[in-house]
Amino acid sequence: MDKVLSYLGLAKKAGKLATGEFLTENAIYAKKTFLVIIAEDASDNTKKKFTDRCTHHKVPIKFYGTKEELGNATGAAIKASMAVLDEGFSKAILNILN
Repeated sequence: MDKVLSYLGLAKKAGKLATGEFLTENAIYAKKTFLVIIAEDASDNTKKKFTDRCTHHKVPIKFYGTKEELGNATGAAIKASMAVLDEGFSKAILNILN
């Protein structure tokens, strides 16, 4: 497993990760989100929706991995979207992705 997926798994265990479309959206609206991760194989509609919301709320967004990889890293079957709710985890992930 790569470092990004490891960090996502740690964030989930620490209670600092909102997974799934509904919880990710709620976290963005509540201004608790430091980073949004969307699966590269998510639908175009999902990618556009979260890109628009993140741009509006000034939240960084990254497209990474597959729905299956993101789900496996966080203890679920598949997940297309997730919000990192901790600044430390988000900085660590962004350092790897940038």
